[in-house]
Amino acid sequence: MKGAPEQDWNVPADERSRHEGGFRADFEVTTEIGGPHYGEMIEQVRTLMDKVRYAAPSPELADEVIANLRGLNEKLDAVAVDEWTTPSGTRIDLPSRGNITLPPYEIIDGGPDGVHAKVTFRRFHLGGNGVAHGGHVAVAFDDLGGMAAALKLRGVARTAYLTVQYRSLTPLDKPLDLRVWVDRFEGRKYYVVGTIHDGDRLCAEVDALFIALKPGQA
Repeated sequence: MKGAPEQDWNVPADERSRHEGGFRADFEVTTEIGGPHYGEMIEQVRTLMDKVRYAAPSPELADEVIANLRGLNEKLDAVAVDEWTTPSGTRIDLPSRGNITLPPYEIIDGGPDGVHAKVTFRRFHLGGNGVAHGGHVAVAFDDLGGMAAALKLRGVARTAYLTVQYRSLTPLDKPLDLRVWVDRFEGRKYYVVGTIHDGDRLCAEVDALFIALKPGQA
């Protein structure tokens, strides 16, 4: 955007942040990066996103919010790190590992036989008429489908394709059962299927292919 301050988000990795291809090859599982209040910070950001989705501010309030957000962004610029060391996406103690780009979910069970999670599509994920946007449903399937493939192959995989069948409306603000598992695999190809249920009602199902990465492959 013209006139917007340059953001230092794309900090290159160095010898302190080893990685393989497009993913971390070695990292310690920790719940300490970001500090003890990181989870509450993520929750407040999610709440802001929910409220902005439904807000119709006055010009004066919009100016006030803009000023406050600019101040916060400047403070966050001062603590920017590269993608290999940010706690976002690695805090396994938090919903969706602390990643605000994902609908929040909690893992109920996970292993080589698949992943069972409780996912909640919030007000921010509104598609229309009070239900979740299909794109957010696909994002949840993509992330957890990749997790199911990774647990099966004990490595890292990237999405080759992902097809979602929307069987009925997916509600907001309600924990839903999401299950994904590897249906079969052929060499480096891992075929993942899965479902989202609201009780006994099928909301959506997925058919996806994930490709296991070779060493050093992005």
